[in-house]
Amino acid sequence: MLRKADLGNGTYQNPVIYGDYSDPDAIRVGDDYYMIASSFCNAPAIPILHSRDLVNWKVVNYVCRQVPEYRYINPMHGSGVWAPAIRYHQGEYYVYFPMPDEGVYVSRAKDPLGEWSKPVNIMPEYGVIDPCPFWDDDGRAYLVTGVSGARVGYKSVLKLAEMSPDGMSILSESRIIYDGRNTENETIEGPKVYKRNGWYYIFSPAGGVKCGFQVVLRARQIQGPYESRVVMRQGASPVNGPHQGAWVDTVKGEDWFLHFQDVYAGGRIVHLQPMCWEEDWPIIGARRDGETFGEPVMTCRKPAVSEEALRQTDICEPDNTDEFDSDTLGLQWQWNANSEDGWFETRAEESKLRLYAVKTNRLRQLSDYRNLLLQKWPAPEFVCDTRMNVRGLQPGDMAGIVSMGQTFGGLAVRLRDAGDDRASYELVKIAGTQEFDHNMAFAESEETVAELDPAQLEEAGYDVVFHYQVKVREYVDSLDRTDWQGREIWVRHIPKEDIFLWAESGGRKIPDSDMRIDARAGRWVGVKNGVFCVHKGSGDTAGYAEVDYVRYRRLEEDA
Repeated sequence: MLRKADLGNGTYQNPVIYGDYSDPDAIRVGDDYYMIASSFCNAPAIPILHSRDLVNWKVVNYVCRQVPEYRYINPMHGSGVWAPAIRYHQGEYYVYFPMPDEGVYVSRAKDPLGEWSKPVNIMPEYGVIDPCPFWDDDGRAYLVTGVSGARVGYKSVLKLAEMSPDGMSILSESRIIYDGRNTENETIEGPKVYKRNGWYYIFSPAGGVKCGFQVVLRARQIQGPYESRVVMRQGASPVNGPHQGAWVDTVKGEDWFLHFQDVYAGGRIVHLQPMCWEEDWPIIGARRDGETFGEPVMTCRKPAVSEEALRQTDICEPDNTDEFDSDTLGLQWQWNANSEDGWFETRAEESKLRLYAVKTNRLRQLSDYRNLLLQKWPAPEFVCDTRMNVRGLQPGDMAGIVSMGQTFGGLAVRLRDAGDDRASYELVKIAGTQEFDHNMAFAESEETVAELDPAQLEEAGYDVVFHYQVKVREYVDSLDRTDWQGREIWVRHIPKEDIFLWAESGGRKIPDSDMRIDARAGRWVGVKNGVFCVHKGSGDTAGYAEVDYVRYRRLEEDA
Protein backbone atom coordinates (compact mmCIF):
# COMPACT_ATOMS: atom_id res chain seq x y z
CA MET A 1 0.00 0.00 0.00
CA LEU A 2 1.14 3.52 -0.75
CA ARG A 3 -0.68 5.14 2.14
CA LYS A 4 -2.69 3.75 5.07
CA ALA A 5 -5.44 5.89 6.52
CA ASP A 6 -6.20 3.16 9.06
CA LEU A 7 -3.37 3.20 11.60
CA GLY A 8 -4.26 -0.28 12.84
CA ASN A 9 -4.66 0.74 16.48
CA GLY A 10 -8.23 1.97 16.50
CA THR A 11 -7.33 5.37 15.05
CA TYR A 12 -7.03 6.82 11.55
CA GLN A 13 -5.26 9.70 9.82
CA ASN A 14 -6.63 12.17 7.32
CA PRO A 15 -7.06 12.19 4.45
CA VAL A 16 -8.85 8.85 4.45
CA ILE A 17 -8.44 8.80 0.65
CA TYR A 18 -5.53 10.57 -1.02
CA GLY A 19 -7.20 10.62 -4.40
CA ASP A 20 -9.16 13.06 -6.53
CA TYR A 21 -12.70 12.10 -5.44
CA SER A 22 -14.13 15.59 -5.51
CA ASP A 23 -17.53 16.65 -4.22
CA PRO A 24 -18.12 13.44 -2.24
CA ASP A 25 -21.60 12.43 -1.10
CA ALA A 26 -22.28 9.36 0.98
CA ILE A 27 -25.02 7.34 2.63
CA ARG A 28 -25.26 4.43 5.07
CA VAL A 29 -27.51 1.45 4.37
CA GLY A 30 -27.23 -1.03 7.22
CA ASP A 31 -23.52 -1.62 7.79
CA ASP A 32 -22.56 -0.43 4.33
CA TYR A 33 -21.40 3.03 3.31
CA TYR A 34 -21.54 4.12 -0.30
CA MET A 35 -19.77 7.24 -1.52
CA ILE A 36 -19.88 8.85 -4.96
CA ALA A 37 -17.91 11.70 -6.53
CA SER A 38 -17.67 13.97 -9.55
CA SER A 39 -16.10 12.57 -12.72
CA PHE A 40 -16.41 15.42 -15.27
CA CYS A 41 -15.71 14.16 -18.82
CA ASN A 42 -14.03 10.90 -17.82
CA ALA A 43 -15.73 7.57 -18.45
CA PRO A 44 -17.02 5.42 -16.90
CA ALA A 45 -18.70 8.16 -14.89
CA ILE A 46 -19.54 8.64 -11.20
CA PRO A 47 -17.40 6.21 -9.19
CA ILE A 48 -19.07 4.32 -6.35
CA LEU A 49 -16.83 3.60 -3.37
CA HIS A 50 -17.71 1.25 -0.54
CA SER A 51 -16.65 1.04 3.09
CA ARG A 52 -17.88 -0.52 6.32
CA ASP A 53 -15.96 1.74 8.69
CA LEU A 54 -15.72 5.11 6.83
CA VAL A 55 -11.91 4.82 6.79
CA ASN A 56 -11.06 1.97 4.40
CA TRP A 57 -12.54 2.48 0.92
CA LYS A 58 -12.60 0.64 -2.41
CA VAL A 59 -14.06 1.61 -5.78
CA VAL A 60 -16.74 -1.02 -6.45
CA ASN A 61 -18.73 0.27 -9.43
CA TYR A 62 -19.71 3.23 -11.62
CA VAL A 63 -23.17 4.67 -12.11
CA CYS A 64 -22.74 5.32 -15.87
CA ARG A 65 -20.75 3.36 -18.40
CA GLN A 66 -20.67 6.49 -20.55
CA VAL A 67 -21.19 10.20 -19.93
CA PRO A 68 -24.68 11.03 -21.26
CA GLU A 69 -24.95 12.98 -24.52
CA TYR A 70 -23.09 12.45 -27.79
CA ARG A 71 -20.63 15.34 -27.52
CA TYR A 72 -18.69 13.47 -24.80
CA ILE A 73 -17.27 11.25 -27.50
CA ASN A 74 -14.55 13.91 -27.27
CA PRO A 75 -12.82 15.14 -24.10
CA MET A 76 -14.77 18.13 -22.80
CA HIS A 77 -12.45 19.24 -20.00
CA GLY A 78 -14.32 20.83 -17.09
CA SER A 79 -17.73 19.78 -18.42
CA GLY A 80 -19.65 16.56 -17.90
CA VAL A 81 -20.63 15.20 -14.50
CA TRP A 82 -20.28 17.64 -11.62
CA ALA A 83 -21.16 17.13 -7.94
CA PRO A 84 -23.65 14.25 -7.61
CA ALA A 85 -25.87 13.13 -4.71
CA ILE A 86 -26.79 9.61 -3.62
CA ARG A 87 -29.84 8.60 -1.58
CA TYR A 88 -31.63 5.38 -0.59
CA HIS A 89 -35.41 5.61 -0.77
CA GLN A 90 -38.00 2.85 -0.46
CA GLY A 91 -35.58 0.05 -1.25
CA GLU A 92 -33.90 1.77 -4.20
CA TYR A 93 -30.70 3.75 -4.68
CA TYR A 94 -30.95 7.09 -6.46
CA VAL A 95 -28.11 9.16 -7.89
CA TYR A 96 -28.82 12.71 -9.02
CA PHE A 97 -26.06 14.36 -11.01
CA PRO A 98 -25.69 17.69 -12.82
CA MET A 99 -24.18 18.35 -16.19
CA PRO A 100 -24.06 22.16 -16.22
CA ASP A 101 -24.45 22.40 -20.00
CA GLU A 102 -27.28 19.86 -20.21
CA GLY A 103 -29.28 19.63 -16.97
CA VAL A 104 -29.92 17.36 -13.97
CA TYR A 105 -30.04 13.59 -14.48
CA VAL A 106 -31.29 10.70 -12.34
CA SER A 107 -30.21 7.07 -12.37
CA ARG A 108 -31.56 4.30 -10.11
CA ALA A 109 -30.57 0.80 -9.01
CA LYS A 110 -31.83 -1.88 -6.64
CA ASP A 111 -28.23 -2.99 -6.10
CA PRO A 112 -25.47 -0.35 -6.12
CA LEU A 113 -23.00 -2.99 -7.32
CA GLY A 114 -25.16 -3.93 -10.31
CA GLU A 115 -26.38 -2.13 -13.41
CA TRP A 116 -27.83 1.34 -12.98
CA SER A 117 -30.74 2.58 -15.06
CA LYS A 118 -30.23 4.76 -18.10
CA PRO A 119 -29.96 8.37 -16.84
CA VAL A 120 -33.05 10.55 -17.29
CA ASN A 121 -32.70 14.32 -17.64
CA ILE A 122 -35.45 15.61 -15.34
CA MET A 123 -34.31 19.25 -15.38
CA PRO A 124 -32.95 20.21 -18.83
CA GLU A 125 -31.72 23.60 -17.75
CA TYR A 126 -28.41 25.32 -18.46
CA GLY A 127 -26.23 26.23 -15.46
CA VAL A 128 -27.96 24.11 -12.80
CA ILE A 129 -25.48 22.30 -10.53
CA ASP A 130 -25.16 20.32 -7.29
CA PRO A 131 -28.64 18.71 -7.04
CA CYS A 132 -29.71 16.99 -3.85
CA PRO A 133 -33.07 15.20 -3.47
CA PHE A 134 -35.09 15.09 -0.27
CA TRP A 135 -38.16 13.03 0.61
CA ASP A 136 -40.16 14.51 3.46
CA ASP A 137 -42.17 12.62 6.07
CA ASP A 138 -45.41 13.28 4.16
CA GLY A 139 -44.05 11.64 0.99
CA ARG A 140 -43.48 14.87 -0.92
CA ALA A 141 -40.16 15.12 -2.72
CA TYR A 142 -37.93 18.12 -3.36
CA LEU A 143 -34.74 18.99 -5.21
CA VAL A 144 -32.29 21.62 -3.94
CA THR A 145 -29.78 22.91 -6.48
CA GLY A 146 -27.02 25.46 -6.93
CA VAL A 147 -26.10 27.71 -9.83
CA SER A 148 -22.91 27.77 -11.91
CA GLY A 149 -21.47 31.24 -12.23
CA ALA A 150 -19.27 29.95 -15.05
CA ARG A 151 -22.41 29.20 -17.06
CA VAL A 152 -25.03 31.84 -16.22
CA GLY A 153 -23.02 34.75 -14.85
CA TYR A 154 -24.18 34.64 -11.24
CA LYS A 155 -23.78 32.22 -8.34
CA SER A 156 -24.10 32.01 -4.54
CA VAL A 157 -27.80 31.07 -4.47
CA LEU A 158 -29.60 27.84 -3.61
CA LYS A 159 -32.90 26.92 -5.23
CA LEU A 160 -35.76 24.55 -4.41
CA ALA A 161 -38.17 22.70 -6.71
CA GLU A 162 -40.81 20.12 -5.89
CA MET A 163 -40.52 16.71 -7.53
CA SER A 164 -42.97 13.90 -8.12
CA PRO A 165 -43.02 11.43 -5.20
CA ASP A 166 -40.98 8.95 -7.22
CA GLY A 167 -38.29 11.59 -7.75
CA MET A 168 -38.37 11.21 -11.53
CA SER A 169 -39.93 14.49 -12.64
CA ILE A 170 -40.09 18.15 -11.60
CA LEU A 171 -43.48 19.55 -10.56
CA SER A 172 -42.65 23.21 -9.95
CA GLU A 173 -40.30 25.93 -11.05
CA SER A 174 -37.19 26.39 -8.94
CA ARG A 175 -37.19 29.36 -6.59
CA ILE A 176 -34.39 30.85 -4.53
CA ILE A 177 -34.52 29.77 -0.89
CA TYR A 178 -31.11 31.15 0.12
CA ASP A 179 -29.07 34.02 -1.31
CA GLY A 180 -25.45 34.28 -0.23
CA ARG A 181 -24.47 37.11 -2.55
CA ASN A 182 -22.69 40.02 -0.87
CA THR A 183 -22.36 38.09 2.38
CA GLU A 184 -19.67 35.97 3.99
CA ASN A 185 -21.43 32.98 2.42
CA GLU A 186 -20.58 34.07 -1.11
CA THR A 187 -20.08 31.09 -3.45
CA ILE A 188 -22.39 28.90 -1.40
CA GLU A 189 -22.92 25.67 -3.34
CA GLY A 190 -22.99 21.87 -3.02
CA PRO A 191 -26.16 21.65 -0.88
CA LYS A 192 -27.00 18.43 0.95
CA VAL A 193 -30.43 18.26 2.61
CA TYR A 194 -31.36 16.47 5.85
CA LYS A 195 -34.01 16.59 8.58
CA ARG A 196 -33.51 16.22 12.34
CA ASN A 197 -35.66 17.09 15.35
CA GLY A 198 -38.15 18.94 13.15
CA TRP A 199 -35.44 21.11 11.56
CA TYR A 200 -34.58 21.11 7.87
CA TYR A 201 -30.82 21.37 7.35
CA ILE A 202 -28.84 22.24 4.26
CA PHE A 203 -25.11 21.51 4.57
CA SER A 204 -23.21 23.67 2.07
CA PRO A 205 -19.67 24.93 1.58
CA ALA A 206 -19.13 28.65 0.99
CA GLY A 207 -16.25 31.03 0.42
CA GLY A 208 -14.64 29.11 -2.45
CA VAL A 209 -13.13 25.68 -3.01
CA LYS A 210 -9.57 26.33 -1.87
CA CYS A 211 -10.15 28.69 1.02
CA GLY A 212 -13.78 28.41 2.11
CA PHE A 213 -15.59 26.81 5.03
CA GLN A 214 -18.59 24.65 5.89
CA VAL A 215 -21.95 26.33 6.41
CA VAL A 216 -25.17 24.82 7.69
CA LEU A 217 -28.56 26.42 7.01
CA ARG A 218 -31.61 25.47 9.06
CA ALA A 219 -35.33 26.25 8.95
CA ARG A 220 -38.62 24.93 10.28
CA GLN A 221 -40.02 24.72 6.74
CA ILE A 222 -38.15 23.34 3.77
CA GLN A 223 -39.03 26.50 1.84
CA GLY A 224 -37.32 28.59 4.51
CA PRO A 225 -36.58 31.17 5.74
CA TYR A 226 -33.14 29.80 6.61
CA GLU A 227 -30.68 30.97 9.21
CA SER A 228 -27.00 30.12 8.74
CA ARG A 229 -23.99 29.22 10.81
CA VAL A 230 -20.40 28.33 9.97
CA VAL A 231 -19.77 24.89 11.48
CA MET A 232 -16.20 24.16 10.32
CA ARG A 233 -13.27 26.40 9.39
CA GLN A 234 -9.67 25.65 8.55
CA GLY A 235 -8.46 27.53 11.62
CA ALA A 236 -4.99 26.43 12.65
CA SER A 237 -5.25 23.12 10.78
CA PRO A 238 -3.39 22.43 7.50
CA VAL A 239 -6.68 21.54 5.75
CA ASN A 240 -7.54 24.42 3.43
CA GLY A 241 -11.14 24.66 2.29
CA PRO A 242 -12.56 22.52 3.90
CA HIS A 243 -15.11 21.89 1.15
CA GLN A 244 -18.39 20.09 0.52
CA GLY A 245 -19.33 16.66 1.70
CA ALA A 246 -21.83 14.44 3.47
CA TRP A 247 -23.19 13.86 6.96
CA VAL A 248 -23.41 10.16 7.80
CA ASP A 249 -24.14 8.27 11.02
CA THR A 250 -23.18 4.87 12.40
CA VAL A 251 -25.29 2.05 13.79
CA LYS A 252 -23.90 3.04 17.20
CA GLY A 253 -25.44 6.51 16.90
CA GLU A 254 -22.35 8.56 16.08
CA ASP A 255 -22.27 11.35 13.50
CA TRP A 256 -19.44 11.93 11.02
CA PHE A 257 -18.75 14.20 8.07
CA LEU A 258 -16.90 13.34 4.83
CA HIS A 259 -15.55 16.28 2.84
CA PHE A 260 -12.78 17.19 0.45
CA GLN A 261 -9.67 19.35 0.50
CA ASP A 262 -8.22 20.79 -2.71
CA VAL A 263 -4.47 20.13 -2.79
CA TYR A 264 -4.00 21.56 -6.28
CA ALA A 265 -2.14 19.10 -8.56
CA GLY A 266 -3.07 16.17 -6.33
CA GLY A 267 -6.75 16.97 -6.75
CA ARG A 268 -9.55 16.99 -4.21
CA ILE A 269 -8.81 14.45 -1.50
CA VAL A 270 -11.26 13.02 1.04
CA HIS A 271 -11.23 13.68 4.80
CA LEU A 272 -13.37 12.28 7.63
CA GLN A 273 -14.34 14.50 10.56
CA PRO A 274 -16.15 13.75 13.84
CA MET A 275 -19.39 15.66 14.28
CA CYS A 276 -21.52 16.55 17.30
CA TRP A 277 -24.65 18.58 18.02
CA GLU A 278 -25.32 21.50 20.32
CA GLU A 279 -28.69 23.26 20.53
CA ASP A 280 -29.69 21.63 17.24
CA TRP A 281 -26.62 22.96 15.42
CA PRO A 282 -23.83 20.64 14.23
CA ILE A 283 -20.17 21.23 15.02
CA ILE A 284 -17.75 19.49 12.65
CA GLY A 285 -14.18 18.62 13.59
CA ALA A 286 -12.41 19.58 16.83
CA ARG A 287 -14.33 22.35 18.56
CA ARG A 288 -12.42 25.49 19.43
CA ASP A 289 -12.98 26.90 22.90
CA GLY A 290 -15.71 29.50 22.93
CA GLU A 291 -16.60 28.94 19.27
CA THR A 292 -19.61 27.36 17.57
CA PHE A 293 -17.50 25.76 14.83
CA GLY A 294 -14.82 23.11 14.65
CA GLU A 295 -11.51 22.66 12.85
CA PRO A 296 -10.46 19.65 10.76
CA VAL A 297 -8.60 16.93 12.65
CA MET A 298 -5.64 15.05 11.21
CA THR A 299 -5.94 11.99 13.45
CA CYS A 300 -8.89 10.60 15.37
CA ARG A 301 -10.33 7.42 16.80
CA LYS A 302 -12.18 5.36 14.22
CA PRO A 303 -16.00 5.51 14.00
CA ALA A 304 -17.90 3.07 16.21
CA VAL A 305 -19.45 0.53 13.85
CA SER A 306 -20.94 -2.93 14.38
CA GLU A 307 -18.82 -5.92 15.29
CA GLU A 308 -19.85 -7.58 12.04
CA ALA A 309 -18.67 -4.57 10.05
CA LEU A 310 -15.32 -4.67 11.86
CA ARG A 311 -14.88 -8.37 11.04
CA GLN A 312 -15.54 -7.67 7.37
CA THR A 313 -13.12 -4.73 7.13
CA ASP A 314 -9.55 -5.01 5.89
CA ILE A 315 -7.07 -2.16 5.85
CA CYS A 316 -7.06 -1.01 2.24
CA GLU A 317 -6.95 1.87 -0.21
CA PRO A 318 -8.51 2.30 -3.66
CA ASP A 319 -6.73 0.10 -6.19
CA ASN A 320 -3.87 1.55 -8.20
CA THR A 321 -1.36 -1.16 -9.28
CA ASP A 322 -2.69 -3.39 -12.07
CA GLU A 323 -1.19 -6.68 -13.24
CA PHE A 324 -3.96 -7.08 -15.85
CA ASP A 325 -4.78 -10.63 -14.74
CA SER A 326 -8.54 -10.08 -14.86
CA ASP A 327 -11.07 -10.44 -17.67
CA THR A 328 -12.27 -6.90 -17.00
CA LEU A 329 -10.52 -3.56 -16.85
CA GLY A 330 -9.68 -2.49 -13.30
CA LEU A 331 -12.07 -0.02 -11.67
CA GLN A 332 -9.26 2.47 -11.04
CA TRP A 333 -9.16 3.24 -14.77
CA GLN A 334 -11.15 5.89 -16.63
CA TRP A 335 -10.93 7.04 -20.24
CA ASN A 336 -10.34 10.65 -21.27
CA ALA A 337 -13.74 10.57 -23.04
CA ASN A 338 -16.51 8.07 -23.77
CA SER A 339 -14.93 4.86 -24.94
CA GLU A 340 -15.67 2.70 -27.95
CA ASP A 341 -15.56 -1.03 -28.55
CA GLY A 342 -12.24 -2.12 -29.96
CA TRP A 343 -10.02 0.23 -28.00
CA PHE A 344 -8.59 -2.53 -25.82
CA GLU A 345 -8.60 -6.22 -25.06
CA THR A 346 -7.98 -7.89 -21.72
CA ARG A 347 -5.75 -10.95 -21.97
CA ALA A 348 -5.98 -12.36 -18.47
CA GLU A 349 -4.32 -15.66 -19.39
CA GLU A 350 -1.20 -13.69 -20.33
CA SER A 351 -1.62 -10.98 -17.66
CA LYS A 352 -1.59 -8.30 -20.33
CA LEU A 353 -3.72 -5.43 -21.54
CA ARG A 354 -3.70 -4.97 -25.30
CA LEU A 355 -4.21 -1.34 -26.35
CA TYR A 356 -5.15 -0.94 -29.99
CA ALA A 357 -3.83 2.11 -31.80
CA VAL A 358 -6.87 4.34 -32.18
CA LYS A 359 -6.66 6.55 -35.27
CA THR A 360 -6.63 10.20 -34.24
CA ASN A 361 -6.71 13.47 -36.15
CA ARG A 362 -3.23 14.79 -36.87
CA LEU A 363 -4.21 18.17 -35.34
CA ARG A 364 -5.26 16.69 -31.99
CA GLN A 365 -3.08 17.44 -29.01
CA LEU A 366 -2.09 14.70 -26.57
CA SER A 367 -4.44 16.18 -23.93
CA ASP A 368 -7.37 15.62 -26.32
CA TYR A 369 -6.66 12.05 -27.33
CA ARG A 370 -9.92 10.27 -26.65
CA ASN A 371 -8.36 6.97 -25.60
CA LEU A 372 -6.01 8.10 -22.84
CA LEU A 373 -6.47 5.46 -20.13
CA LEU A 374 -6.01 7.31 -16.83
CA GLN A 375 -6.12 6.98 -13.09
CA LYS A 376 -5.89 9.39 -10.17
CA TRP A 377 -2.75 10.14 -8.22
CA PRO A 378 -2.82 7.81 -5.19
CA ALA A 379 -0.37 9.64 -2.90
CA PRO A 380 1.43 12.98 -2.57
CA GLU A 381 4.64 11.34 -3.80
CA PHE A 382 5.10 8.06 -5.65
CA VAL A 383 6.67 6.23 -8.57
CA CYS A 384 4.68 4.40 -11.24
CA ASP A 385 6.43 1.79 -13.39
CA THR A 386 4.79 0.63 -16.63
CA ARG A 387 6.13 -2.19 -18.76
CA MET A 388 4.88 -2.15 -22.34
CA ASN A 389 5.72 -4.26 -25.36
CA VAL A 390 5.78 -2.35 -28.66
CA ARG A 391 6.39 -5.22 -31.09
CA GLY A 392 2.80 -4.98 -32.36
CA LEU A 393 3.01 -1.34 -33.50
CA GLN A 394 2.45 -0.50 -37.16
CA PRO A 395 4.01 2.49 -38.98
CA GLY A 396 2.50 5.68 -37.60
CA ASP A 397 1.53 4.07 -34.26
CA MET A 398 2.71 5.57 -30.98
CA ALA A 399 2.36 4.10 -27.48
CA GLY A 400 3.57 5.16 -24.06
CA ILE A 401 2.66 6.93 -20.83
CA VAL A 402 0.95 10.24 -20.20
CA SER A 403 0.66 12.86 -17.48
CA MET A 404 -2.63 14.72 -17.81
CA GLY A 405 -3.17 18.13 -16.22
CA GLN A 406 -3.22 21.74 -17.28
CA THR A 407 0.41 21.07 -18.04
CA PHE A 408 0.58 17.70 -19.76
CA GLY A 409 3.22 15.44 -21.21
CA GLY A 410 3.89 12.08 -22.71
CA LEU A 411 6.79 9.73 -23.26
CA ALA A 412 6.25 7.21 -26.04
CA VAL A 413 7.70 4.94 -28.68
CA ARG A 414 6.65 5.45 -32.30
CA LEU A 415 7.24 3.10 -35.19
CA ARG A 416 8.44 5.28 -38.05
CA ASP A 417 9.09 2.63 -40.66
CA ALA A 418 8.68 -1.14 -40.69
CA GLY A 419 11.70 -1.46 -43.02
CA ASP A 420 12.72 -4.43 -45.13
CA ASP A 421 15.46 -5.63 -42.83
CA ARG A 422 14.96 -3.76 -39.56
CA ALA A 423 12.20 -1.49 -38.27
CA SER A 424 13.06 2.03 -37.19
CA TYR A 425 11.61 3.37 -33.93
CA GLU A 426 11.56 6.85 -32.41
CA LEU A 427 11.39 8.03 -28.85
CA VAL A 428 8.82 10.83 -28.68
CA LYS A 429 8.64 13.38 -25.86
CA ILE A 430 5.56 15.61 -25.78
CA ALA A 431 5.21 18.65 -23.52
CA GLY A 432 2.20 20.94 -23.61
CA THR A 433 -0.21 23.26 -21.81
CA GLN A 434 -3.97 23.66 -21.74
CA GLU A 435 -5.62 27.03 -21.36
CA PHE A 436 -9.31 27.70 -20.81
CA ASP A 437 -11.44 30.47 -22.26
CA HIS A 438 -15.23 30.60 -21.77
CA ASN A 439 -15.24 26.94 -20.66
CA MET A 440 -13.39 25.77 -23.76
CA ALA A 441 -9.97 24.12 -23.61
CA PHE A 442 -7.20 25.19 -25.97
CA ALA A 443 -3.96 23.21 -26.00
CA GLU A 444 -0.57 23.52 -27.59
CA SER A 445 2.44 21.27 -27.33
CA GLU A 446 5.86 20.48 -28.72
CA GLU A 447 7.34 17.15 -29.74
CA THR A 448 10.97 16.18 -29.34
CA VAL A 449 11.99 13.13 -31.35
CA ALA A 450 15.09 10.96 -31.03
CA GLU A 451 15.96 7.79 -32.88
CA LEU A 452 15.89 4.63 -30.79
CA ASP A 453 18.66 2.06 -30.96
CA PRO A 454 16.96 -0.91 -32.67
CA ALA A 455 19.46 -3.33 -31.17
CA GLN A 456 18.51 -2.27 -27.64
CA LEU A 457 14.83 -2.88 -28.37
CA GLU A 458 15.48 -6.20 -30.06
CA GLU A 459 17.61 -7.47 -27.18
CA ALA A 460 14.79 -6.57 -24.76
CA GLY A 461 12.18 -8.35 -26.85
CA TYR A 462 10.68 -4.93 -27.63
CA ASP A 463 9.80 -4.37 -23.96
CA VAL A 464 10.04 -0.80 -22.70
CA VAL A 465 9.69 0.16 -19.04
CA PHE A 466 8.37 3.68 -18.56
CA HIS A 467 8.78 5.44 -15.22
CA TYR A 468 6.62 8.23 -13.81
CA GLN A 469 7.73 9.90 -10.58
CA VAL A 470 5.96 12.59 -8.53
CA LYS A 471 8.03 14.48 -5.97
CA VAL A 472 7.18 17.54 -3.88
CA ARG A 473 9.67 20.29 -4.68
CA GLU A 474 8.55 22.91 -2.16
CA TYR A 475 5.57 24.39 -0.34
CA VAL A 476 4.35 27.90 -1.14
CA ASP A 477 1.66 30.38 -0.10
CA SER A 478 -0.70 31.86 -2.68
CA LEU A 479 -3.25 34.66 -2.73
CA ASP A 480 -6.47 32.98 -3.84
CA ARG A 481 -8.87 35.94 -4.06
CA THR A 482 -10.30 38.92 -2.24
CA ASP A 483 -13.60 38.32 -0.46
CA TRP A 484 -16.82 40.33 -0.57
CA GLN A 485 -15.36 42.90 1.84
CA GLY A 486 -12.10 43.23 -0.09
CA ARG A 487 -10.01 41.16 2.33
CA GLU A 488 -7.17 39.08 0.92
CA ILE A 489 -7.74 35.31 1.24
CA TRP A 490 -4.57 33.24 1.16
CA VAL A 491 -3.95 29.52 0.88
CA ARG A 492 -0.90 28.41 2.83
CA HIS A 493 1.55 25.54 2.44
CA ILE A 494 0.57 24.54 -1.11
CA PRO A 495 2.61 21.58 -2.42
CA LYS A 496 4.46 22.22 -5.68
CA GLU A 497 5.28 18.94 -7.36
CA ASP A 498 7.72 17.96 -10.07
CA ILE A 499 6.83 15.12 -12.41
CA PHE A 500 9.71 13.13 -13.89
CA LEU A 501 9.42 10.68 -16.79
CA TRP A 502 12.08 8.40 -18.20
CA ALA A 503 12.33 5.01 -19.90
CA GLU A 504 14.57 1.97 -20.09
CA SER A 505 14.78 -1.15 -22.19
CA GLY A 506 16.71 -4.31 -21.46
CA GLY A 507 17.74 -2.96 -18.07
CA ARG A 508 19.44 0.07 -19.63
CA LYS A 509 18.15 3.60 -19.65
CA ILE A 510 17.10 4.87 -23.06
CA PRO A 511 19.28 7.87 -23.94
CA ASP A 512 17.59 11.27 -23.91
CA SER A 513 14.41 9.89 -22.35
CA ASP A 514 14.41 12.20 -19.31
CA MET A 515 11.51 14.63 -18.97
CA ARG A 516 10.38 17.01 -16.25
CA ILE A 517 6.88 18.50 -15.97
CA ASP A 518 5.79 21.22 -13.56
CA ALA A 519 2.60 19.72 -12.09
CA ARG A 520 -0.54 21.82 -12.53
CA ALA A 521 -4.05 20.56 -11.93
CA GLY A 522 -6.50 20.28 -14.80
CA ARG A 523 -9.89 21.96 -15.10
CA TRP A 524 -11.28 21.31 -11.59
CA VAL A 525 -9.50 17.95 -11.50
CA GLY A 526 -6.17 16.73 -10.24
CA VAL A 527 -3.37 15.47 -12.44
CA LYS A 528 -3.85 11.94 -13.73
CA ASN A 529 -1.36 9.52 -15.21
CA GLY A 530 -1.83 6.55 -17.49
CA VAL A 531 -1.16 4.89 -20.83
CA PHE A 532 -2.17 5.37 -24.46
CA CYS A 533 -1.77 3.98 -27.97
CA VAL A 534 -2.71 6.02 -31.07
CA HIS A 535 -2.26 5.98 -34.81
CA LYS A 536 -1.40 9.23 -36.58
CA GLY A 537 -0.16 7.79 -39.85
CA SER A 538 -1.56 8.56 -43.27
CA GLY A 539 -3.11 5.12 -43.70
CA ASP A 540 -5.78 3.29 -41.75
CA THR A 541 -3.69 0.29 -40.74
CA ALA A 542 -3.03 0.35 -37.04
CA GLY A 543 -1.40 -2.07 -34.62
CA TYR A 544 -1.27 -2.39 -30.87
CA ALA A 545 0.88 -2.28 -27.75
CA GLU A 546 0.63 -4.67 -24.83
CA VAL A 547 0.88 -3.43 -21.25
CA ASP A 548 2.35 -6.06 -18.92
CA TYR A 549 1.87 -4.14 -15.67
CA VAL A 550 1.35 -0.72 -14.11
CA ARG A 551 2.90 -0.75 -10.62
CA TYR A 552 2.88 2.00 -8.02
CA ARG A 553 5.44 2.21 -5.24
CA ARG A 554 6.62 4.64 -2.62
CA LEU A 555 9.11 7.26 -3.63
CA GLU A 556 11.67 6.02 -1.13
CA GLU A 557 11.67 2.65 -2.91
CA ASP A 558 12.98 4.28 -6.07
CA ALA A 559 16.50 3.21 -6.91
